[in-house]
Amino acid sequence: MKQLLTVLFLIAATTSGTFAQSSRTHQYNLEKSGLAIEGYDPVAYFAAGKAIEGRKELSLQVDGVTYQFSTPQNRDLFKANPTKYEPQYGGWCAYAMGAKGEKVEVDPGTFKVLDGKLYLFYNKYFNNTLKSWNKDEVNLKARADNNWTKINK
Repeated sequence: MKQLLTVLFLIAATTSGTFAQSSRTHQYNLEKSGLAIEGYDPVAYFAAGKAIEGRKELSLQVDGVTYQFSTPQNRDLFKANPTKYEPQYGGWCAYAMGAKGEKVEVDPGTFKVLDGKLYLFYNKYFNNTLKSWNKDEVNLKARADNNWTKINK
C-alpha cells in the first residue's frame, strides 16, 4: 500500500508540474518551437530602446518559454529577473487585449516600454495598433490587465 501511494504521489507531482508548464506556454504567444517574441531579445527593448533579434546560441528557457538574446550580458540580466523583461500579456498584442480581450499576433518591432514593462503591438496591413493604444492608453491598459487576468484563470 505504501508503494502504491508513493507511485501515485510521484505521478501526481509529475503531472501537475507538466500541467503548470504547459498551461503557461499555452497562454504565451510562441512559435511552434516554443520561441518567444519571434526570437527577439527582450532585454534589448529596455537596454537599447529598440527591437534586436536574438541569437540561437544565446537562448534561455524559463518555465517552458524560450527566449533568445543578442548578447550574453542581456541573457544574464534576463536570467536574474525574467519578470522584469518578459512582455506583458504573454507577448500578445496589448491593444487587442485591451480593446477586445483577444490574443492577436504582434510585430516585434512595434513596441512600447511603459512604467518598466514591455508591451507589443500588431502592425500589419496599414494597421498599427500602437497608434490606437496611444490615443486611449490608460483605459486600454486597465482593460487589458483585467482581460489578461480573466484569460489566465
